[in-house]
Amino acid sequence: MTVHLHWFLPTGGDGRTLVDRHAYASNAIGRARQADGVRAPDIEYLAQIAKAAEQLGFEAVLTPTGTWCEDAWLTTVALAQHTERLKFLVAFRPGVVSPTLAAQMAATYQRITRGRLLLNVVTGGDSAEQRRFGDHLGHDQRYARTDEFLSVVRGVWSGQPYDFDGSHYRIEGGLTALPPEPLPEIFFGGSSAAAGPVAARHADVYLTWGEPPAQVREKIDWIRSLAEREGRTVRFGIRLHSVSRDSSAAAWSTANRLLDDLDADTIAAAQSALGRSESVGQRRMLALHGGSRDELEISPNLWAGVGLVRGGAGTALVGSHAEVADRIQEYHALGIEHFVLSGYPHLEEAYWFGEGVIPVLAARGLLPQVPEPLPRTAAGGGAPLLVAGGR
Repeated sequence: MTVHLHWFLPTGGDGRTLVDRHAYASNAIGRARQADGVRAPDIEYLAQIAKAAEQLGFEAVLTPTGTWCEDAWLTTVALAQHTERLKFLVAFRPGVVSPTLAAQMAATYQRITRGRLLLNVVTGGDSAEQRRFGDHLGHDQRYARTDEFLSVVRGVWSGQPYDFDGSHYRIEGGLTALPPEPLPEIFFGGSSAAAGPVAARHADVYLTWGEPPAQVREKIDWIRSLAEREGRTVRFGIRLHSVSRDSSAAAWSTANRLLDDLDADTIAAAQSALGRSESVGQRRMLALHGGSRDELEISPNLWAGVGLVRGGAGTALVGSHAEVADRIQEYHALGIEHFVLSGYPHLEEAYWFGEGVIPVLAARGLLPQVPEPLPRTAAGGGAPLLVAGGR
């Protein structure tokens, strides 16, 4: 079992700060005010990150989904024209698109990109965000709908007319005339009791946020046992940030510097907003630090500082390249195959990880080989506008 490495595509913007883009008020003409060290998610900048990820040997890039991000389907299919082999882990919400249409979109995407689509199914843990898209179901109902949604998607991918009669979908003769080749792998996460059975029935890869190893082991055991009851095998992945440097001291200095622009009011406001989430996974992230700057290293080289102000993945691997590789090896020993990583800013941190940690992992036999470099090409940047966010 080797390690699969993925990077993050900040389609909500990027920067040298953890302060989320929501913190920047819009002016009279509806444009977010400019902040220092902040980069807009224009196609030129995102192409730089995608090309860097491909050059450095990452297998895929994850895109977020939601109000504050560019549309993941459209953005990534455009970026596929700027890359050659990089895959795109496209996040989307089942409740805002027909399952038959989603199956058709995936099939078209696979043909356009020659098989470079992976799917990240995001059921949604914030009712206010869901209502912006016209979705008024409660938390557990959303997972029940996702269960039906994925049943339909897999059914219509068969290439034969497919009927389905459920509580949320009634499909008559659903069909993807040209099924995707290959079928996209489905990544799925969720920490609630409602999420587990859905993962067991449908996920190819169960994706968890970066909790300490003991808690991750418990999740793996939980999902694995549920999948066994379904007669299935599920693989596992983890979503983490990364601050990797030539020395441990340099890495921790960088991590601590990310806290410099976070005052007590900013942290309190973010914690209040995040505390209203219905997501069990989000509550688990908040519990790791309790809103305090004290003792943010919650496990060796695992830092919870990101989660003070950022929703979703709130922990980072911090340390020397060898130390970060140690932690990846530790999670891998638990059964984690897929590592979805990110850092602030995403372009620079991709190089720190790719040139520092990837060779260490390869030397330890955790990667099949150091990927053959692609020819470097120049790419332009964009004017600062928004701050990074997403999943």
